[in-house]
Amino acid sequence: MTSKTNHDQVIDALEEKFKAINQKTETHLEGLLWSKPLNYWDYIQTDALLNLQTQRTILPDEMVFIMYHQVNELLFKMILWEINQLCHTEKPSTEFFTEKVRRISRYFDMLTTSFDIMGDGMEVAQYMKFRNTLTPASGFQSAQYRFIEFSSTDLINLIDYRFRDSIDRNTPYSHAFEHLYWQAAGKDYQTGEKSFLILEFERKYREEFLRYMKEYNTINIWQKFKQLPNEDQMNEALIQAMRHYDYTINITWVMGHLNAAKKYIESANGTGEATGGSDWKKYMHPKYQRRIFFPKLWSEEELKHWGEE
Repeated sequence: MTSKTNHDQVIDALEEKFKAINQKTETHLEGLLWSKPLNYWDYIQTDALLNLQTQRTILPDEMVFIMYHQVNELLFKMILWEINQLCHTEKPSTEFFTEKVRRISRYFDMLTTSFDIMGDGMEVAQYMKFRNTLTPASGFQSAQYRFIEFSSTDLINLIDYRFRDSIDRNTPYSHAFEHLYWQAAGKDYQTGEKSFLILEFERKYREEFLRYMKEYNTINIWQKFKQLPNEDQMNEALIQAMRHYDYTINITWVMGHLNAAKKYIESANGTGEATGGSDWKKYMHPKYQRRIFFPKLWSEEELKHWGEE
């Protein structure tokens, strides 16, 4: 009796696949007769992608600014893609966990080194002109970046340092939301008045943020780490991957962003304010808000001097 050829094995596998979803194999195979061969530009959708850059001014360096931020958002999406897989895997192995964290860190390493593109890739004079057309929009309003934060760590680590003693895991999400560290960028805690920057941000994303906070409360990266066997939690490669992730996102990336902002905002005449009107220095600098995803993986001395230059 002759063994089945590879062709026969593929047909059998297709039969099983389509039978499982109550479909006819012949129908799908006939459909292939009329389908077009796939090409790169249709698969990547390059025409659509390359038509997403719309300038508001006639200044050429604005295009650099737009494309750079769009690349950031694509990388944020890649990061969230990895986080989603890790956090929704019921019992990830140490190898799987470590690989996902390393992937995420590599994306942020790329983001960090890419600041030279924007930092050295635009004329200050042009930036100081076109930035005025962006008001009150701000990179602060990147929802994907907030999703990354919510899915990386326990919510308490994202609360404004001044209010952490009054908030715990039983605090309503809506109340915790009002005390997230980034609220300090545009909220007067004496009057409770919020800037237009934050009001617009919340109109667009508040309900989605609250759903995300609730979803990842028990499955964020730190919680998944704690669910690993104790022996695996002591795995040196995994700990180093976690520390690199934490440091890269909350110090290296943030300082790269901060230094790029300083170059443009402080090197020319102007108000020194961000386009959204935020107190960007205190909002961005890690030593003020002490954003630390995995504080238990750092020594007391490291925590004490977190973000200091």
